[in-house]
Amino acid sequence: MTRPLNRDCSLEELERDRWPAPSADDTRLVATALALRRRPIGELTVEDMRLLIGQDIGLPHLLPLALEVLRDNPMAEGHMYEGDLLSAVLTRNPSVWAECSELSRELRVIVLKLTGLPPDLQQKVERFLAP
Repeated sequence: MTRPLNRDCSLEELERDRWPAPSADDTRLVATALALRRRPIGELTVEDMRLLIGQDIGLPHLLPLALEVLRDNPMAEGHMYEGDLLSAVLTRNPSVWAECSELSRELRVIVLKLTGLPPDLQQKVERFLAP
């Protein structure tokens, strides 16, 4: 997960995996995620990353980008609430963090500096930090 990121490529290009176009029966979430997979990752907004990361889509490429944002603004906000990107990142399966220990260490550094978090976000931080 520490390889250089080509921000001009989409997740489809980076993963060499083209997903089908959304069907009429797909939810708005599915249609949005499919469209975002076709957008260059350098053009993704905080909300775009929050949505994709929350769906476990493109994690090897998006977690490094999300940590860049969180390094500068740990409480970066998409369309949900202050800190929603951090929440999405913190709640990934622990196996994801085991596979990318460098990013995990960086996230630990970021969250250990935070104080006065809302209770729900504080609980997510504590679960992430727990052994």
